[in-house]
Amino acid sequence: MSFLRSAGVAGTALAVLLTGGVTAAQAHATALAAPVAPTAAAPVEISTAFELPGDRVYPEGVTADPRTGDLYAASFTDGTVFRMTRGDRVAETFLPAGADGRHTANGLEADRAGRLWVTDSTSGVAVYDMRTRALLARFEVAGEEPRFVNDVAVGPDGSAYLTDSVRAVVYRVTPRQLARARGGRAPLTPYADLSDLPGPVASGTYTLNGIVVDPAGRYLLTADMTGGGLYRIDLAGRATGATRAVRKVALEGGDMVHADGLELRSGTLWVVHNTVNAISRWRVARDGSAARVEKRVTDEALQLPTTLAWHPDGLYVVRSQFDKGGPLGDGTPTLPFTVALVRGL
Repeated sequence: MSFLRSAGVAGTALAVLLTGGVTAAQAHATALAAPVAPTAAAPVEISTAFELPGDRVYPEGVTADPRTGDLYAASFTDGTVFRMTRGDRVAETFLPAGADGRHTANGLEADRAGRLWVTDSTSGVAVYDMRTRALLARFEVAGEEPRFVNDVAVGPDGSAYLTDSVRAVVYRVTPRQLARARGGRAPLTPYADLSDLPGPVASGTYTLNGIVVDPAGRYLLTADMTGGGLYRIDLAGRATGATRAVRKVALEGGDMVHADGLELRSGTLWVVHNTVNAISRWRVARDGSAARVEKRVTDEALQLPTTLAWHPDGLYVVRSQFDKGGPLGDGTPTLPFTVALVRGL
């Protein structure tokens, strides 16, 4: 989800090319779900839901536990993972800074098996038991080449998929790999290579960021935050050696420039656009081949959002404030760091 830490030199902030983008693809009206009859637009409400203790938190990831409804957020600057529960305004520390050698945290995903996946942009992903907080396994990118392991999503079969923003690769961790690595380390293996993305993407820029899995397990969607495209990666028949075909999604009414965290639910895709303080809502075709923008809100109250999590309460959105003394600019953050609740979107 984040994109601003140097993969080659720890602690070095990068100036990321976030301008430009691609023209919207031709509309594929027949592929989209039938439009809903027009209704009066509901107002979008943004409020503060939780406070995160600490003056250098700069939160990056957020996820909701599908079993309990508890929320988790992570600090980009030191790797702390916080837990937020309804009725408690201030989050508690779930995993302390530096736990198991983690000194940064990006994407988070709580799965239905009670595991918490925590990405570390400099190395890979750590998997925790949410009941005991024990480290179950760690998966790391091999070699010394630059990498930026960013976001993570877990499919219905328990496989996890992770984006690498520098290499434009999607990695996969299967349940079998997790079982074999239990208690130890294992390599993070590529599932799909998108390094030849079409569009005006300059060499060395950050590309893939947010990722989601179709609830039916047919495909992945991942956004190219610099080129502005959305990509569908085939998952069908993966157990029998399918081609893992990649195709560009036809976008109508907008693009994925500045796209960070994604959330997909019942054919609706929410996209956080970080440095422009925006969230867009899209209707996705049943086969994932096309998407049409339905609504977009831009508000400074989002404080440079990096990701979001769907919840029965609404959308919980991380306010990173990366541009206030963090990896994106000088200045002083507004304390405390917070997680917002967005309703009406």
